[in-house]
Amino acid sequence: MNPATYAGGLVMPHRKFLLLGLSAAVMVAAGCSDNAAKVRAIERQRQARIQADTTVDHLGEVHSLLTRLVELNPQEAQREVIYHLNRWGESKTFGDEKVTPLLKTISAVMPEEQARALTEQASFVGSDTDYLRDCYLFRQISEWIDRESGEDPLLKDWLNEIESRLPEEEVVKLRTAVRMFDWTVRNVGYEPLQPETSLLPHPPFPSGMSIPEFSLGMQFQGPGYRQTDYETVWRGLGDSQQRAGVFTQLCRQASIPAFVLATQSEQDGTLTPWSVGVLIGKSVYLFEPELGCYIPGPGQEGIATLRQARSDASVLRRLNVVSYFDYPVSKSDVQQSIALLNVTPEAVSLRMKQLESGLTGMRRMKTFVDVDALAIEIDAVPGIAGVRLWDVPVLAEVYAAELKAAAGRDPLLTFWSRASWSIIEDMTDNAKLLALARWRHLHGQFDKNDEEDAEGARVLYLRQRAPEFEIEDLGIDVNLQKAYGVRRELGMDEKQYEMQLRYAQDLMRMGKNAATYWVSLIQYDDGRYETAQTWFAKRVLDSELISRRELTGDVLSPWVAAARYNLARSLEQSGQVDEAIKLYKTDGDPQEHGNRLRARLLDKRRQSASPSDAVNQP
Repeated sequence: MNPATYAGGLVMPHRKFLLLGLSAAVMVAAGCSDNAAKVRAIERQRQARIQADTTVDHLGEVHSLLTRLVELNPQEAQREVIYHLNRWGESKTFGDEKVTPLLKTISAVMPEEQARALTEQASFVGSDTDYLRDCYLFRQISEWIDRESGEDPLLKDWLNEIESRLPEEEVVKLRTAVRMFDWTVRNVGYEPLQPETSLLPHPPFPSGMSIPEFSLGMQFQGPGYRQTDYETVWRGLGDSQQRAGVFTQLCRQASIPAFVLATQSEQDGTLTPWSVGVLIGKSVYLFEPELGCYIPGPGQEGIATLRQARSDASVLRRLNVVSYFDYPVSKSDVQQSIALLNVTPEAVSLRMKQLESGLTGMRRMKTFVDVDALAIEIDAVPGIAGVRLWDVPVLAEVYAAELKAAAGRDPLLTFWSRASWSIIEDMTDNAKLLALARWRHLHGQFDKNDEEDAEGARVLYLRQRAPEFEIEDLGIDVNLQKAYGVRRELGMDEKQYEMQLRYAQDLMRMGKNAATYWVSLIQYDDGRYETAQTWFAKRVLDSELISRRELTGDVLSPWVAAARYNLARSLEQSGQVDEAIKLYKTDGDPQEHGNRLRARLLDKRRQSASPSDAVNQP
């Protein structure tokens, strides 16, 4: 056979296959090269992400989120906070540390196994966001209120006098405690422990609303636990136990040991709180949140200590107001008191201990409480019969969960529970604005921050003070309707729409009342006492204004008694003692007992002052 023919006829097909094979090989190689390049690119991106993630300041991100928490979507903010906390904590270990045995002292309201699991939890969980929000906010408040202008004027001379008798560090802490208690009393209006009617600004109980039942022996609108410490300071109203919660939270952030003192029944062991003790040096100084006043020492001078209350019957006896009030606790009752620590399981958890060690500089705050060491220190004081965790913070969480569940079954209860504080806790534009104003108020940011171009609380509050004609025009003002979430849904009849309008108008008036009162408090804390008097007297307490409120059905303002007390405090600061005393003696105010005590102390100081340094009188 002709080789040429063979080559031309038989070899060519193989050559075609060979060329095709080579082409395919080149294509595969090119494809593999492309895939390899893609893999390398993905790997580079992954390494870049890892490298970037390792350089992320996770605690800085957490702090940034906490500062803006009120402006963020709650669910998204919680996810971000927990993500960054857990990324920060990935390389951390606990070692062989054990949780506190004091957890068993709240086993009646939280099983010890559950409390232990929560405290031993290595990773951060959703509930930690609310806890850290509380730590952050109370830290912010504690820093700006700890200043000389925040001291109770009735104690200034005494504080100056004891400087020669106490170590400097103790005097500094005592001054700080005085400022924090005074701020608490002025900024948390007093409510009764167990109200018989609906608490303002809640509306009256709707006809047909079922009063919910609660576990653990709790009652509807019960003492202490009906709101958390955060809700108390956020809303600016609370009973004596809630005031105690706010005061002890502030002291904790200032590294001052403070705790609730309770007597214990010999019959059934029931604990009854009677004061807050602040441990400074080896002395426990006494503050009475129900009276809104420190407990005066012997001769009504300065602040009484637990030792003095146990040894001198006149200390507690002088808390009686003849013909008006008898103080229910005597010397014999306080020979042995139980110290109750206002901490939740989160506060004693190992992860919070580890977190606190990583918070420095502007991020510093107290997230962990060494309750075992604190208990030893407190228990060494004569008159302390034991140290326990306070069950009220845990009960507050249970109460909130059960009230929410009950509201889900009863639309009337839903309306009642939401109608009160939706002015700052709803998602409407105006509620968000008032919430932002309140947040900045509690940060002490009263005026514009030029560096951050952020408006202060004063201006933001003023925007909430809509004139009455504007409130009346809500039915025809589309922009206002949008701001307050008023819309006529398809199928909504005229009666339902009118009810919605009236509810929105009530919210506008409630928001205006709250903003007006809070601006008045800012004037006081700014040292503008005469301006504060004008705001309290003319914009909150004016009799004609109150009459107009009644005509418009605006009976939901809870600020009258608190404004009267703060007006008297403003008059004190201006030297108008007679006018202040007259206001303190107002019959029927919720805090009348404590107010009359303050009037007596104020009158005593005036009478003992020499002509050269007497308080100016009108």
